[in-house]
Amino acid sequence: MADVRLLTEPFDPAAELSAFAAAYPEAGGIASFLGQVRAGGGVEALELRHYAPLTLPAMRALGVQVQGRWDLDGLLVIHRSGVMNPGDPIVLVAAASRHRRDAFAAADFAMDHLKSESWFWKREQANGQWRWVEPREQDFEDIARWQ
Repeated sequence: MADVRLLTEPFDPAAELSAFAAAYPEAGGIASFLGQVRAGGGVEALELRHYAPLTLPAMRALGVQVQGRWDLDGLLVIHRSGVMNPGDPIVLVAAASRHRRDAFAAADFAMDHLKSESWFWKREQANGQWRWVEPREQDFEDIARWQ
């Protein structure tokens, strides 16, 4: 079963990844992706909002889909919501498998789906003003390659 969490508080990616790796000593490969609030461009904060009755169940369904598609020992998906500052972790996806290709593909697939079929609304604060952030065309192209 995948470890899928939706958090409103900060998390420590290094500690999470270390615990995940320790839980799957038989895995020959662990691939991970860490998304964080990017600094620069005048961004002062990022806020992610979501619809609670949909978000976590949909994230868990994604975990089931990923585990059904690749031969994995384990899957970790942690996603933040709320207001975050530059440098704060937003999302951590890690996949453990006997062989690296499954781990890489599973983490990549999960991240593309989290990004493109997102159950989050995102806005950035810059120069004291908030603006909504729409998905980019690249996000839709990334997810299309899995079909």
